[in-house]
Amino acid sequence: MGVVDEKDYIMRMIKEMVQVLFSLVFGKKYVSVELDTLKYFFDMIDQGDINEAENLLLEDLDYTNKEEVMAAAFFYQHLSQKDDDFLRRNDYTKEEVLFGFKQLLEKSGYKDLIRLIGRVDEEER
Repeated sequence: MGVVDEKDYIMRMIKEMVQVLFSLVFGKKYVSVELDTLKYFFDMIDQGDINEAENLLLEDLDYTNKEEVMAAAFFYQHLSQKDDDFLRRNDYTKEEVLFGFKQLLEKSGYKDLIRLIGRVDEEER
């Protein structure tokens, strides 16, 4: 798998896992969600303040609160949609996005999804 293919794969994987996580957390199919509370964090990302936004988001995150976990998942989904040049200019990578998302899954009790990501990753290669 080439570098570009791998990074596109990471973006696709995060998007699909957010949809699966949403279904697991809320017991209904993911369609589309607009969260006004995330606008502040999305604006920070768009302005290049990625590390600061992530630190603020995770600082007081209650990993037992479904809404907060989903907000963080949408944060990583939004971040995964940024291109490599944007991320590089702002000291971030697609791999860090995936790492952060995996940490979120682990800390919020959705470790099974991490294993699923690993299995899908192996099948893609």
